[in-house]
Amino acid sequence: MTAAESTDGRPFVCGLVLAAGGSRRLGRPKQLLAYGDGTLLGHVLDVARACAFDQSLCVLGGGADAVREEVDLAGFDVVVNESFGEGCSSSIAAALAAVDDRVEVLVLMLGDQPGVRPTTVATLLAGRGEAPMAVCEYEDGRGHPLAFARSTFADLSSLHGDKGVWRLMDRLGDAVATVPVPGPIPRDVDTEEDYEAVLAERRAGSSAQGAPRGGL
Repeated sequence: MTAAESTDGRPFVCGLVLAAGGSRRLGRPKQLLAYGDGTLLGHVLDVARACAFDQSLCVLGGGADAVREEVDLAGFDVVVNESFGEGCSSSIAAALAAVDDRVEVLVLMLGDQPGVRPTTVATLLAGRGEAPMAVCEYEDGRGHPLAFARSTFADLSSLHGDKGVWRLMDRLGDAVATVPVPGPIPRDVDTEEDYEAVLAERRAGSSAQGAPRGGL
């Protein structure tokens, strides 16, 4: 197979959720933290499902067996990264071997970042244009999710450490599309304080949605 468009003319897009972290700072599997009616990773996977990617991948590593038992992975091709301790770049490299040959754009999502919404991904893809890489430009800086054209896949496969994608962004320079997204950078969960913060943000969001609206 060669790179192709989806049946409706859109680029063929793969959504990649990175969930291989060993949760060293947290001390327990962050993927399985309670969030909403399920788990933290389960929520992110639901967001990815709502994006209607042409292919969906999830990379597991630390606690992979427990995640398989407790998280609904339906609809995702699962890749296990045995070298997850070497950082996110190793998970990206492991996943690239499973990417469909038709994929033109790879969207990178973090399995511990529940504040990303399907509209965030849609905005990112719409604003990418033909850029080799696109990054969300939030009110307080650049953050995930990120989008990569197939032309960058060889570079992605050779990255190292947790900051590899950001070093690639630096190398690409002005070729990177920065896509404005409202609000602050969504928090990712590395510590108990982070976890309490995302729970508080969820409660605040639920309260705001349930509040009565004033009329004219």
